[in-house]
Parts: sequence; C-alpha cells; structure tokens
Amino acid sequence: MSLHVFLYGEPVLSTLTPPLADPSAPAGGARAPRRRTRMRALPEVRWAAAATACFLPALPLHLTGQPAWLWGPLYALAYVTGGWEPGWEGLKALAGRTLDVDLLMVVAALGAAAIGQVMDGALLIVIFATSGALEALATARTADSVRGLLDLAPATASRPAPDGSEQAVPVEELAVGDTILVRPGERVGADGRVLDGASEVDQATITGEPLPVAKEPGDEVFAGTVNGTGALRVRVERDASDSVIARIVRMVEEASETKAPTQLFVEKVEQRYSLGMVAATLAVFLVPLVFGEELTASLLRAMTFMIVASPCAVVLATMPPLLSAIANAGRHGVLVKSAVVMERLGQVDAVALDKTGTLTEGVPRVTDVRPLPGSGLGERELTMLAAAAEHPSEHPLARALVTAARERGLPLPPARDFESTPGMGVTATVDGLRVTVGAPGRLLGDDVMGGARTAAGPGGLGEGEDAGPAQSVDANARLLDGVDVGAAQAAATPGDVLGVPADPAAAHAAALAAELEESGRTAVLVVVDGAPVGLLGLADRLRPDAAATVASLAALTGRTPVLLTGDNPRAAEHLAAEAGIEDVGAGLLPQDKVGAVTALERAGRKVMVVGDGVNDAPALAAAHTGVAMGRAGSDLALETADAVIVRDELATVPAVIALSRRARRLVVQNLVLAGVFIAGLVAWDLAGTLPLPLGVAGHEGSTVLVGLNGLRLLREAAWTRAAHLGP
Repeated sequence: MSLHVFLYGEPVLSTLTPPLADPSAPAGGARAPRRRTRMRALPEVRWAAAATACFLPALPLHLTGQPAWLWGPLYALAYVTGGWEPGWEGLKALAGRTLDVDLLMVVAALGAAAIGQVMDGALLIVIFATSGALEALATARTADSVRGLLDLAPATASRPAPDGSEQAVPVEELAVGDTILVRPGERVGADGRVLDGASEVDQATITGEPLPVAKEPGDEVFAGTVNGTGALRVRVERDASDSVIARIVRMVEEASETKAPTQLFVEKVEQRYSLGMVAATLAVFLVPLVFGEELTASLLRAMTFMIVASPCAVVLATMPPLLSAIANAGRHGVLVKSAVVMERLGQVDAVALDKTGTLTEGVPRVTDVRPLPGSGLGERELTMLAAAAEHPSEHPLARALVTAARERGLPLPPARDFESTPGMGVTATVDGLRVTVGAPGRLLGDDVMGGARTAAGPGGLGEGEDAGPAQSVDANARLLDGVDVGAAQAAATPGDVLGVPADPAAAHAAALAAELEESGRTAVLVVVDGAPVGLLGLADRLRPDAAATVASLAALTGRTPVLLTGDNPRAAEHLAAEAGIEDVGAGLLPQDKVGAVTALERAGRKVMVVGDGVNDAPALAAAHTGVAMGRAGSDLALETADAVIVRDELATVPAVIALSRRARRLVVQNLVLAGVFIAGLVAWDLAGTLPLPLGVAGHEGSTVLVGLNGLRLLREAAWTRAAHLGP
C-alpha cells in the first residue's frame, strides 16, 4: 500500500455524469452491477470500512469525556481491523529487507497508544486503511475495464457450412481463410476483407472516424466494429488473438505495466527516511540507558522522538494542497483520480489532442447548402427535400440533415417508397418528386468526381495531394471560367475541362463537391428526378472553446499541441488550421498514436494525451498523463485515463494544469515548513527534555498549519486564477 489517495469510484462518477452507455453490455445494464459486486468483495474495502465504523462513534465519546470503557474497545477494534493488513504487508516487506512507511506508521500508531495518545494512533490507522482500500478499488476497476474491452468483439460469428447451412462458431475457432456472414446491425466477428455485399460500417472504436465508412468487396473490416444496413460476406484475415481490438488490449496492459511509476515526493524518500528514523529512535532509547538513565525515562524520550520525527506532518504537508486542488477541479467538472495524478499534471510540457469528440463535438452538422444554378431551388427548399428523403434513415448524416431542417423551421413532407442502398444513399418520393441523396462519387460516377478532384488542385493537383480551401475555391473558379454559372449553361466546356464526358449540371455538381471535400467537408449530392439540383456540406464542428484552449496550452507548455487522429488527412488538416494547430498526424491506428506519444517522450517531453475513444486508450495509458472526455468517452478511455473532463469543457484542461502547478508550489512551501518544525522539535528532544504534551502539540500544530496552507486551493479564487493561467 502507498499513500495515494484515489477519489474515483462508482458513486463519485455517477453523481457527476449521466450513465455511460456501453455498446457491448447486455440489456438491463448487467455489466455495472458485476463491477460493483467485485469492488465490494475487495478485502481492503471491508477492513477499511470496519475501521472507519469503529473510529467514528468512538471519537465523539472520547472528546466529550465519556468513560474509557465506552470508547476504548472501539479504538482497539479500529487498530485491529485497519492496521493488521498494512502491518502484515510491512512485515512481509521487512522479511524482504525493505522497510516502508506502512510498517513505520503502524508502529508509530501503537507507540502513540502506548503513551496515551490513543485517538491520534487510531486516526492514523484509519487514514492508512482508507487510502489502501481506495487504491485497491481503483486498480480493480482498471483491470475490469481492460478485460471488458474484449466484449466489444462478439463471442460468436456466423460461418456458412459446405451444405449451405450456417453455424454459430466461437470467434476463437475462426481460422484465417474462413468466411463469415455479418448481418445488418451486427458486430463484425473478425478482422478480414469483404468478399461480397455492400454496407456502411461504424468503425469509430478503432479509427475514431466520426461517420460510418462505406464497405464494398475488397475493403478491410475490423472485429468489434458495427455493421450498418447491408449484409456482408467477410474472409477472415487474422486470428482472434491478433485482431486490432485484441492488440489494443495488449497495448493498454503493456503501457500500464511499463509506465514509469511516479510517486509523491514523500514516497520517493520513504525508505531512507524510515531506516533513518528507526535507527535514530533506537539510538535515542539505548544511548541514555548506556549512560545510566532509567528505562522509563529513556523509553518516554524515544517515543516522544518517534512522534515528533514521524513523517505524518510531511505526508499531510504534501496531501492537503493536492487534495484541495482535486476537490476544486472536481467542482468545475474535472475528475482527477489521485494526488499523484494531480502532481503529475503540473509537469506536462507537451499535449497531444484527439480530433473527433475531443477537439470537435463528435456530431456531424450541415455547414454548407449549395443549390445548383438553374435548379430553381433555394437553400431552404434544397434542405427540406434532402431532410425529408433522409428522415426514415438512421444514418448519422441523415440525422444531421433532419436536424438542420428543424433548426431552420422547415416542414418535412412525408417520404414514400423509401429505399436505402448501402454505400450509395437513399431514394424516396417527396411531394411527387423522386429524390435521391447520396455520395457524389456514386451518383455522378467516380470518373467524373476523379476529374473534378484533379482539376480542383492548384495547377492540376494530382490524386492524393491536398489543397487548402482557398486554393480549391480558386481552382473551381478556373474550372468554371467562362461558364454562365447563373444559368448553368456551360455547353461542353466543363466536360472538356474535366476530361470526361459530362453534362453541365453534373460537371458543376462535381466541381462543387470537390470544393467542399477540399475544405474538409463531407459532400452530399441531391438528385431530383434524375437531375442534380444541389449539394450539402457536412462537418464535425469544432468545439467553441477549442481554439482558445489550444492557445492556452501552448502558452503553458511552450509548445503548440499536436493533433493525433484516425480521420482522413484533409479533414484533419482543415480542422487543425481552425484550431491553431500546425503539427498533425492523421489516418492513425491506435498503435500509431502510441508511437507518436512515445517519440515525444523519447525527446524528453512529458506528454498529456486528451482523447475519448477506445482507439485513444493505448495512448492514454502510454502518456505521462492521460485525460478522457467524460460524456461520450468509452468505458476503456475513462478507466485508463488519469483524469476525466466530466462536462466535456475543453477549457478546463489548461486550467487544471495551472492549478496543479500552483499546488506543487504549495507542496514545496509546506515541506519546508514541516521540515523546520520537525527539525526544531527533534533538536529540542535530543538537546534537552521535550515534554511529551508539548511535543505532540508542536507536531500536531505544524500539521494543522501546513494543512490550512494547502486548503487555500479550495477557494473559488484559486480556480479563477488558474483558468486565467495566473500564478
């Protein structure tokens, strides 16, 4: 057991956040009760609860002067229930030739009781027992979360048999080369490649992409991702033990095990301090005996020395500022899991941010409405037709279109004869018009869109190269140069420029789609009765406080944060430019994010990673400090992270770093103050005769003094100053 104080448990989190959805949990929320049952079964929790239950009623009886037979047995039970486990662990450590503060504190508590300070000793025991219980509880939760990640992948998969029937086989029995069937709404059972069928797969758990990805024959799919409305036949390409989701589990476990342990200052010196204190106490007891002093007087001097020299004052000098900072941060929506984490936050000098759900809101929204000239439609009519056709769909883009129509107060006529084609789009009859909404590449043809994308770059930008938004606008202006855009009467010139046969409306639509894509948008084409009539651009919107947060983090750390995302480079770079980030890593899988964090740490940086998804968990575990976004964060990210931004207010990240730095300064002040008191009392006891009551008063007085100094961080002004990055 160490002196970490964890303020992270199920009751605390449940009071601050709404229930966190777990897509792998069965109906009824069976997973959470299992976790709570496991935590209640921890012996450390039971013993700490028993010690506290004995101490609390004994304290008022003792302080009000009641007979000792009322409170004495309760104190004794508190000593036994709370002290036997750290004492036993300390003895085992002693057998291994290690002396730690745990055993020293138990001895000090027993020594205090031996000279009449029963309450002080019992309080020390309760503090240690509770600390150890909370640490064990937090450790069990983290282990549970890592194991629970495997639940993302289904236990069985449907494998067709030679006779045409289907078998439900455990995923562990699937071999490379097997074929499995994935029905609409099911999770993919293994990493593999699509053989037949088309669908859209939500693979945010692996890549962090905000929107489902269209899958066709030849495309790769990952175990644990969620299939959309189409059916897929998939050839297995990796064993279950080597799937991406299994590798994420291993990376989290390995990073957690190999992460360099960071301890509070007092714990770094506890071994030497403990040995020195024991040796000094024995010397204080034995040396006077050699020179003829009475046994009782020598023992009293030695016990007084142990009390005044005990590290309790140093421990409490360290903890109040950190715990006060934790409490203050908690009031403002930042759940810091331990005093050690609060101390580490102040050491951060580099920050890596996830994109989807961290810098952005994680929900696509309509950003552009572009009716085609000559279509006869305005922005409102185009939005209404697209939203009405998409209304029956459950696709995230459909929800974004419907939301945009409702925000504009538009009526949604009923959609009839609704059809959804995975990877293509939807078609429905709205007010007698046959409306199709889908991907421009599928509706116009990949050749038309390919030509438009090529022409959209500056000077004929090649495939795979990027142009900025301003460049793409200029390129499209050149593309349509000489065309009567207002009437969309370009004759054959657009087709000539694009290099493919195309009618003017299709060429114009392709050019606008390329422009939207170059600016980081997802382009959606609307076709009415077979003719393109307009496009809508959708994007995951930057959080309102993202740019200010990036600037604050750069001011604190002396380095602009980096962006690490699984999203495509074009969208990532566009959003990074909006947020003020220059260093971008895009298209990254979980292991790539870990590699980027490790590279920064090899360069001597203490890296904070801020993320929210399963794909961010390995990087959160590998970083010096991991911070998870609380509202949409996955269970694994919340458990792996060292701190949780409960209300998803990104601006609290730099504020909590500044608060941690102030807490660290108060810790140094308190350690100096406690050291002066201890040195003075010890010198008095050695040079003269320090009365025991005066020694206890001096020791406890120094503890109270440094405690009050640390409690200054509880004030609202401390957070306000930190939020403005003040000292």
